[in-house]
Amino acid sequence: MLPLPNLLAFLAAAVVLVIMPGPTVLFVVGRSLALGRRGGLLSVLGNAIGIVPIIVAVSFGVGALITQSLVLFTILKFAGAAYIVFLGIQAIRHRKRTAENMTAGVAPKSTRRMLGEGFVVGITNPKTIAFFVAVLPQFVAPEAGWVPGQMLLLGGIFLVLALLSDGAWALAAGSARDWFARSPKRIERLGATGGVMMIGLGGVLAVTGAKE
Repeated sequence: MLPLPNLLAFLAAAVVLVIMPGPTVLFVVGRSLALGRRGGLLSVLGNAIGIVPIIVAVSFGVGALITQSLVLFTILKFAGAAYIVFLGIQAIRHRKRTAENMTAGVAPKSTRRMLGEGFVVGITNPKTIAFFVAVLPQFVAPEAGWVPGQMLLLGGIFLVLALLSDGAWALAAGSARDWFARSPKRIERLGATGGVMMIGLGGVLAVTGAKE
């Protein structure tokens, strides 16, 4: 059982880390501007589902092997960055169709597809692996029992907090998009803006954040 002081310390650290806007927030905002609240929230959920295997891998030691391998880390980094750029390009290419669908009340993408896209982004982010490898062990108490179980608990807590925070960003950005929805042209521009944000984010992730 994780000691209460460790749990409280982790909660305090997690809240601070979660509320600080980072790459995930930029991704969520970009998706929400391109696809609306539904698309943003489904992207948040899909991203979170993609992080679950990472938490499990880190808890049982597999994550450390990935962070120690320059080849695996680099492959994951570029794969994730390229996929985000691809989603951004798609948002720009299909901005007119998205605006038409929204005007007609038609969902731009299926639920499964938007969840799947968020999942791929979540599971291919090596920085998430490195983050959990670096942070979770600091709050574990080996004398308290099963260490993987403690890390799973901490990872789950962080994931719930991240879901709440990212969900709020998705709702805010999606609501702003809905406000602009009175004009199809403005929706096209917002869709393009969201796509540009995702392309920029993918580019930044590809050229920065080298393995440390």
